[in-house]
Amino acid sequence: MEAEELEPGQSEALQEFISNLDILNALADEKRQRLIILLGSKSRQELTVSELVDRMALSQPAVSHHLKVLKNVGLIDYKQTGLKRFYFLTPEKTLNRLEHLIKMIREGEKSKEE
Repeated sequence: MEAEELEPGQSEALQEFISNLDILNALADEKRQRLIILLGSKSRQELTVSELVDRMALSQPAVSHHLKVLKNVGLIDYKQTGLKRFYFLTPEKTLNRLEHLIKMIREGEKSKEE
């Protein structure tokens, strides 16, 4: 069976999906979702790895790995104070990328309706 040809807008939307796979994969993991929620808590907006380990059923290396993945896609960052790193959310740039993807999908839906 041959693959159906994509319209120009659909091709662009597919490329947008592909360019955002790193973010989508990072968000797909339940443990990383929990880290995002913990870091987004209004009571504590900056947490150390030790504090995150205490709140998760994960080892310190596992938490550090998930933090690295989230940092690589721009969802979190940290500040160093002495020997401690305090992690916090930095979602704006990443959310803007995802909003652009959603906009492209919506535009494709609108063009189908017309």
